[in-house]
Amino acid sequence: MRETERPDILLVEDDPRDGEMTLRALERRSLVSEVVWVRDGALALLAIFGRNPSPDGALAMRPRMILLDLKLPKLGGLDVLRALKAHPVARSIPVVVLSSSSEEGAELESYRLGVNSYIVKPTDFGRFCETVSQLGLYWLLLNESPGRRLPGNVDR
Repeated sequence: MRETERPDILLVEDDPRDGEMTLRALERRSLVSEVVWVRDGALALLAIFGRNPSPDGALAMRPRMILLDLKLPKLGGLDVLRALKAHPVARSIPVVVLSSSSEEGAELESYRLGVNSYIVKPTDFGRFCETVSQLGLYWLLLNESPGRRLPGNVDR
């Protein structure tokens, strides 16, 4: 089994402005030590599964949470979510959709596929920062993730 990279957050966001605002909001609250930012769905899956997926199901990267936009180049967010939730190990990683889309169909499909939360991005900078801060606070500090208390687990 290969050693897995363990950043706090994998940010999957193609919009540079939204990505920078997300990073700033997380830094303001000092909620994370490491964020990996990829700008398309194909890169997100490559980051998680690696170039040569492990036959034993081990992941190349196992972030503590994934912030996922839906409208992405190369591979859309719903396809990324589908692949993550179909994998026996990756399915336990909390995935929060942070999308500008308030389409009911996208929200319903996200929940059907197993998303942990669906948030529509606020357009106001202050509200956006507060929303991202609250997400980080809940998913990284308050939420009890599966296997968190197993011996050898380095989760906070």
